[in-house]
Amino acid sequence: MGFLQKIVKNDAMKNDPPEIYNWRVYVLTCSACFAGALFGVDVGIIGGVLKLEPFQKKFGTYDLDKVDKANLEANIVSTLQAGCMVGALGASWVADKWGRKPALMAAAIIAFIGVLFQTVALGKLELMYVGRVVGGIGVGAASMLNPLYTSENAPRAIRGGLTGLYQFFIVTGVCIAFWINYGNLLHAHGDSQFIISLAMQALPAILLFFGMMISNETPRYLAKTDQWEKASMTLAKVRNLPESHPYVATELAEIREQLEFEQRLVGGSSFWDLQREMWTIRGNRNRALISIGLMVCQQMTGTNAINYYAPQIFENLGLSSTESGLFATGVYGLVKMATCAVFLIFVADSLGRRKSLLWTSIAQGLSMFYIGFYVRFDPPVKGAAVPPAGYIAIVMIFLFASFFQFGWGPVCWIYVSEIPTARLRAQNVALAAATQWLFNLVVARATPNMLTSAGKNGYGTYFIYGAFCLSMFVFVWFLVPETKGVSLERMDDIFGVVENTMKDVEGGRHSDDMEKERSAQTVEEVTRK
Repeated sequence: MGFLQKIVKNDAMKNDPPEIYNWRVYVLTCSACFAGALFGVDVGIIGGVLKLEPFQKKFGTYDLDKVDKANLEANIVSTLQAGCMVGALGASWVADKWGRKPALMAAAIIAFIGVLFQTVALGKLELMYVGRVVGGIGVGAASMLNPLYTSENAPRAIRGGLTGLYQFFIVTGVCIAFWINYGNLLHAHGDSQFIISLAMQALPAILLFFGMMISNETPRYLAKTDQWEKASMTLAKVRNLPESHPYVATELAEIREQLEFEQRLVGGSSFWDLQREMWTIRGNRNRALISIGLMVCQQMTGTNAINYYAPQIFENLGLSSTESGLFATGVYGLVKMATCAVFLIFVADSLGRRKSLLWTSIAQGLSMFYIGFYVRFDPPVKGAAVPPAGYIAIVMIFLFASFFQFGWGPVCWIYVSEIPTARLRAQNVALAAATQWLFNLVVARATPNMLTSAGKNGYGTYFIYGAFCLSMFVFVWFLVPETKGVSLERMDDIFGVVENTMKDVEGGRHSDDMEKERSAQTVEEVTRK
């Protein structure tokens, strides 16, 4: 606890009892975060597998020209994202009906089945596509469920760091996958090179399934489904406090108060009731739109362009051999993992969400612009040594990865899981996750073609992603408030759904009018902090 007090600087850390920062909350979080490793391992595996010669010969990409090869590789990668969108949207209904824990276990089973199909495809493109789609459904569902599960269990003072662990597990999965591919290139032979790599995608699914078997349901879901006795017992257990403790009683009372208020506000809890609540009440609508905007921005940084096609990008920067490209990709994964860990430990709940997004927008954009200028004006010559400017460009790839882990990687998932109201949290996170997968699909599908057609050596690719990064500064500056150290039940104070709203609903005023005075003032004040 003493260590946490030294590195986490917010009011909640000063005021809350130290017992709540116990081993249980970390075990629960890590068990659920294997959902992130599920995504990360797939991202890292497929990018390297595409460059393995046995895979190319088995699946018919070896003798294709540059454009046709780029199209086929993009199809193989992007079919996963198509399944992910379906999984992310469908998981919301499952999570609300049966619970967060069973939904995560189901996602793990589906992902395992998808990996099985990919592993036994052996040159059958149709079976590979089916495996990627099925696996994507599991990965997409898990991507929506993990931040939801973690945010509903986490103490408010360290909720940012715990929710951001999802991103850490993603980059850890990516890193491990990169080195799996590199190891198979050096030590495996023939088809075993890619079969072992594809099969290893199942490991996070297995760990997620068994991890959730020993974990509890979230207290907020239990309260939402009127299981108040279980909710109280679970909350006390997770917080490592007796049920009679004032902190547990207060947190449970806040959950009850918010749920009762939300139920009075609109009435029923059917899908269309919740959609009406999300889009007709200004505070809720703002949260949904911010969640969508953050996820669009996250993908348009270009991070997954590098994750999926890192070996090809390093080749374009002068590392021409498959071995050197995969080695550089492995180092890239280590950089991502290390910097994400530093952010979550020292920055997430101290510096805050908003400042992290602002400065990394500029830093990422400048890194991409340098790479673009290098490829445009001093491109590498095939077979020649990498020039000093080329090594700086490679360093810029590593710096870009570091900047992303200090902002747009973990912070987006923190925001979308913590800002919604209790009744809308599952649907809001599902909407955000589906948006993320949609634009992930856009990036995965477009990047290979951009690298072959957006100027010589694809220099335009880096300018495009760099311009998006710089524009994100404006989006965050004007529209994204700070939420560091605020409890889930007090997000209404930031976004404008307050008690006055209920009075105005009863009086018949439109939601936009009834919140105008308080909402605008509150968001502006918090944004300026």
